[in-house]
Amino acid sequence: MRGRNLIILAVAIFIGLIAVFLANSYFSGVQEREDRRAEELQMARIVVATQEIQFGQPLTETNTRLVNWPAGSVPQGSYTSLQEALANGRVALRPITIGEPILTSKVSGADGRATLSANLPPDMRAVAIPVNRVAGVGGFVRPGDVVDIMLTRQIPGEGSGNADKMTTVVLENVLVLATDQVANDKATEPQVSRTATVQTDLFGAQKLALAREVGTFTLALRNVENQEVGATETVVTNDLGGSGYRIYGRRGSSGGANAGGGGTTPVINITPAMLGGATQASRAASAAPSRPRGPTMSVVRGTDSKTYEVER
Repeated sequence: MRGRNLIILAVAIFIGLIAVFLANSYFSGVQEREDRRAEELQMARIVVATQEIQFGQPLTETNTRLVNWPAGSVPQGSYTSLQEALANGRVALRPITIGEPILTSKVSGADGRATLSANLPPDMRAVAIPVNRVAGVGGFVRPGDVVDIMLTRQIPGEGSGNADKMTTVVLENVLVLATDQVANDKATEPQVSRTATVQTDLFGAQKLALAREVGTFTLALRNVENQEVGATETVVTNDLGGSGYRIYGRRGSSGGANAGGGGTTPVINITPAMLGGATQASRAASAAPSRPRGPTMSVVRGTDSKTYEVER
């Protein structure tokens, strides 16, 4: 009985070894055939993605493979072997689509870390600015969008009060790198953020740092195809209209329509000087005679007639 079991075990091991040998021979033969075919057709072998690879996702044998590529149009920075592409635990620095070549500019280096600084072009900076639900366009500003950054602050100079505001465009056509800590430009769902990280040059970074101290930011989402810049218009409070109306005080609503509510009703005093002079209707009304409220008597002298009010 024991000898029979040993024979069966030996046969199973032998069959397993044969299966492994045949599998290795088959895959080696496929690889050799592909290499020969690539040489015949003047094709090169490069590494491409077999799955969607998001920012920070590591490269593995599951989401990458070697394919034939025309030798005359191999993208610069392509990997020609899986071992080189998967070395050092490389991760994606930008989203990579299915069938897209794996390039050195789209994956991390020897440290294997996905850092935002690797996405920055030379001589560019990443600056974070505070935003909220309104300033961030209701959460619709996402990584990869292009925005204009506007600054609202108090008008400088003597005589300006807290209500005297101005809005200027600090930077135009600025690329958004991240919102909060999300740098994936494939995420399109609106999300309210507290910070937005944008890409600009050193001078733009200095302007944003100074503007953050003197006012509040507002982002204006723009079409990525619109590259026009040069906005110089400054909007002040008077541009909103209705600047001639002023509230001088408040009176209680007791005895009025809101009596018992404990609230207050604004008292708005409008003077002709505030409106730039009396209107035509007000001048006509002031020139019209007052209408008598009691009995009257008309006296006719020749062709002239005059009406007098009779006192009771």
